[in-house]
Amino acid sequence: MKVILQQDVKGQGKRGQMVEVSDGYARNFLFPKKLAVPANTDNVNKMVMQDKAKAAQIAQEKAEAQAVADRLRESVVKIHAKAGSGGRLFGAVTSKEIADALEAQFGLQVPKSKIVQEDPIKSFGTYELKCKLGHEVSGTIYVVVTEET
Repeated sequence: MKVILQQDVKGQGKRGQMVEVSDGYARNFLFPKKLAVPANTDNVNKMVMQDKAKAAQIAQEKAEAQAVADRLRESVVKIHAKAGSGGRLFGAVTSKEIADALEAQFGLQVPKSKIVQEDPIKSFGTYELKCKLGHEVSGTIYVVVTEET
């Protein structure tokens, strides 16, 4: 019997797949637990429509991430920080501060977890940071740290 899996089933397949199982397994285990539905024309059409909708949503999210990456390339974030002796900062510039500055200066909402810092920023200067925006799209954030007056 062909069934469409509604959830991941160990040993059978992933959610949304159409698999061939025995009649008894389908009737006695998969259907009562709502793990699968029969692969009739209505359910197959519903599955195809859901796949199309999901693909369209992923394409839209990828386009939005690419638009954010393009805006990041044009933007230079300026952060003012207090300094100690020798041009060193009190503390460090964190990804949260960079995300807040991006939103305040350019209106871009980038979660702090998406900003990748290899080393903390502890001195004045210009820095180039990676930003993983999802769907294999990454951008570059240019940060300028200046002394607070």
